[in-house]
Amino acid sequence: MKGEFRGNLVHVGPNARERFYDSRGYGIPDGAGLTLAPVEAAHLLYRGDLDSIDGDGLRAFLRSVQGLTARFIVYKDLRDRGFYLVPDREGWVETPGDEDFVVFPRGKGPWDDEVAYRVRVVGERADISARSLGDVVLGVVDEESEITYFETEIPEIGGSSRIDLPSGIEADLLDDQVLVWGEADELYDRGFYGRPLDEETTALQLSLIEASYLAEQGVLDIIEGDAAVLERGQAVEGERFDRRLTVYRHLREQGVVPKTGFKFGADFRTYADVESVDELGHSELLVRVLPAAHAFSPRELALDVRLAHGVRKRMAFALTDGESVEWRAASRLTP
Repeated sequence: MKGEFRGNLVHVGPNARERFYDSRGYGIPDGAGLTLAPVEAAHLLYRGDLDSIDGDGLRAFLRSVQGLTARFIVYKDLRDRGFYLVPDREGWVETPGDEDFVVFPRGKGPWDDEVAYRVRVVGERADISARSLGDVVLGVVDEESEITYFETEIPEIGGSSRIDLPSGIEADLLDDQVLVWGEADELYDRGFYGRPLDEETTALQLSLIEASYLAEQGVLDIIEGDAAVLERGQAVEGERFDRRLTVYRHLREQGVVPKTGFKFGADFRTYADVESVDELGHSELLVRVLPAAHAFSPRELALDVRLAHGVRKRMAFALTDGESVEWRAASRLTP
């Protein structure tokens, strides 16, 4: 059986619908024939179900269609895993973004109203807009043509970690930390603010982020002036400090406790339900704070996700313009 290009699609003649669509979910029916996307036609050439397209075999066909190779590799892998999938093309399938494939659950096909994954194919050296993530699976093809799948989502961030804050507690700004002397037990024990200087909580050591937030809330009366803490943070971190403070504020408002994520190479680790530090569980999220317009390299994304997986946490990204915060999350996926 042979195919021919008609515009940007491949047409296959009589009996193709019965052979390829009805039984295996390739293409869109056109009478008894079939219209195929180039990636589907390439796969049928690879399988030997098509003899040629405009006289070309698989090798020549892949050379003739620019940008097809990575998509073919992912398409073939998902077919090998037992999935039916449809290339994203207007009028073929409804998609909310710029996905390459809509993948149906095993045992189902394009005639069923159920979707397992929406897949976007990217190369190892591509840039990925952070805002474009969410409800999409990235199929990353590396330089050795191996595929890594990342499931991304827009997570709901919230918790129950809220306390009634005291006010007017004196504190000192010392280098890049703030020390609270006395009256700090409640802040630490139930709010999980800071770190005690010793077991008797002689003083509470606060980060610049924590102190800036507490100064905003009227909790601290900083001897050097409340604005001094914010200015010190901006002096040592620049705009990054403002972004981190915005996200810290947002997390606290949502009932989530953020603590430093330095040990994990992140900005924060978070606790959703803190009643007492004596009964503290493991943190759930690692959070990286990023500019709203940030673009990932796949390598960067892989490092973050691998690290979070290794310490049994979810990787979340807080995208902020300094005022609002948008959330994205990513994890490894084996389809």
